Amino acid sequence: MAPKNRVILDTDPGVDDVLAMMLALSASPEDLELAMISVTYGNVPLQSSISNKSNNWRGSLSDTQDRPDSCLRNVVSLFHVLGEEMEWRKKVGKPTYGALQAFKPIVALGAEHPLEDEILMADHFHGADGLHGVHEKLPHLSPGDTWRELFENDTTAEVKAEPAAAPEAAYTTPFFIASKEPAHKEMLRLLKESPPDTITICAVGPLTNVALAAAEDTETFLRCKELVVMGGAVDVEGNITPQAEFNCYADAVAAARVYALTSPNPASTMPPTIHGKSTLGAYPKNLSRRLKLTLFPLDITTPHELRQEFFNAKVQPLLEAKSPLAEWSETFLKGTFNKILSILGDNPHGIEPGLSLHDPMTIWYMLTRDNPAWKNAGKLEDIRVETCGQWTRGMHVVDRRPWAKPADTDSTVATHSSDPLNDELQFDEIPGDALGWLQSHMGNRINRIVSSPGVDLFPKLLIKQVFAAE
Repeated sequence: MAPKNRVILDTDPGVDDVLAMMLALSASPEDLELAMISVTYGNVPLQSSISNKSNNWRGSLSDTQDRPDSCLRNVVSLFHVLGEEMEWRKKVGKPTYGALQAFKPIVALGAEHPLEDEILMADHFHGADGLHGVHEKLPHLSPGDTWRELFENDTTAEVKAEPAAAPEAAYTTPFFIASKEPAHKEMLRLLKESPPDTITICAVGPLTNVALAAAEDTETFLRCKELVVMGGAVDVEGNITPQAEFNCYADAVAAARVYALTSPNPASTMPPTIHGKSTLGAYPKNLSRRLKLTLFPLDITTPHELRQEFFNAKVQPLLEAKSPLAEWSETFLKGTFNKILSILGDNPHGIEPGLSLHDPMTIWYMLTRDNPAWKNAGKLEDIRVETCGQWTRGMHVVDRRPWAKPADTDSTVATHSSDPLNDELQFDEIPGDALGWLQSHMGNRINRIVSSPGVDLFPKLLIKQVFAAE
């Protein structure tokens, strides 16, 4: 029996990204198949030790081979630790990861830098390796260096230096398929080979990979059932600037381009070009359908926190029982909680540190999307991304003027429109409607989540399912 949901997870693996992957891999195979992990930069560098000279979205091995392992290493290490954990659980009689054993996701490398902006990292929060030094602290839970060879192509092999010592045995894994193709091309291949509306993309990092796929083959990209995005800040402050959330700020142009595909007229919200030229160009005209984009901004994700005392209490018995996953996770989560305490400063009120479960919420939504407790804003919203502002780049902009808008009459959240879309920009004579904020055939149509099945419920479910904690 096919799973209810097939998911591509586009991720920049830092702390909460790894928790999202754990949640997906621990799901029942009847509920979710993690079909692909599309890896991008963001919290830390992608993986500069691997390159593809034919792909402009990756760096050069010869220029960057001394930079640290990062996002890709964290993905491979997670599978390595889960392999150890599965063996331990079989011995002690604990439930194993269903989706991990039932499916074998593709792991593919994507963009190393934004489309048009300077690269931005969040290693100040996640640590230089994205997981607060877990690889150095727990070398026995890290894979051998030969895992890199899984992702190398012929071009890479030509420039790789000869090893100084005898080569290690080739790395093998039963848990994933390493791709030598760029992530956005693998994304398009999966969508093309699958029936329409059967794959959902959960994007929990900068949207560069998604924007590349959408630009290269827009009609194939629009075969996805839904794009679930963790990003943005609508009615709350940002977490990287006063206005912007990190993922959207890291590649505001990519976010604006992807959001534009929700519009009846994508040209109406596309980002302005730099010096008259866009990196990726315009979308084709008369697209067959619109993108359904479900947004999880900081407004909804920030309050869902994993608290330090709760985590410690649940994981301590597992640490004493020698759970590899508990040991690995406790190490980087301890670093995370310590970082949060340092951000709180003197903390005169004794606030307990809590990790906001931003990225795992998208997977929770996939597993429980039929739960009526998930609430959206009540209508599709025209949310646009600022790409040019000196102080507001990455800001999610909405029209808060109390003016009648024809688009307000459409309160449905349709999966896709079956009407061909007209990409010709036409501005009607509406006073005060510069750039088409009041016209029903312009603007984005975003499905924003505003309520979940429970702020306190989610961390309990996460810990129970991921760690098999009592």
